[in-house]
Amino acid sequence: MTIGRVGRTDRPRIELPSDLDLSAGDVIECVLDGTSYDAAVETTLDGTAMLQHVADNRRLARETDGENRLVEWFAASDCSLGGSVHLDIVTPGHTYGLRTPGQRVVYSATDAPDDSLASIAERLDE
Repeated sequence: MTIGRVGRTDRPRIELPSDLDLSAGDVIECVLDGTSYDAAVETTLDGTAMLQHVADNRRLARETDGENRLVEWFAASDCSLGGSVHLDIVTPGHTYGLRTPGQRVVYSATDAPDDSLASIAERLDE
């Protein structure tokens, strides 16, 4: 996968493959080189699913608030805009990992939360 940029800025964005079946507004667990965070799926102008804000929890991810861990991860990595990054599917529809080429990461695969429990949690956050 290629690391894109947000507009004309130096902020990274990760365009997701269309076969992941993720939609705008979905909140996923995003593991950056082994550390787990949350991210809301957004879309580019042409409708491609992407990640551009990774946060410490689901609420911050939905609100695109708090520290952007994707920017921090990118700054600390050897990656560059237009360069490569690896996307690992840990639990389809729930957990995905990003890692720099050459890095090895061991993931703890967990089941995706029950849809009814997730909707209750979202209502509590509101």
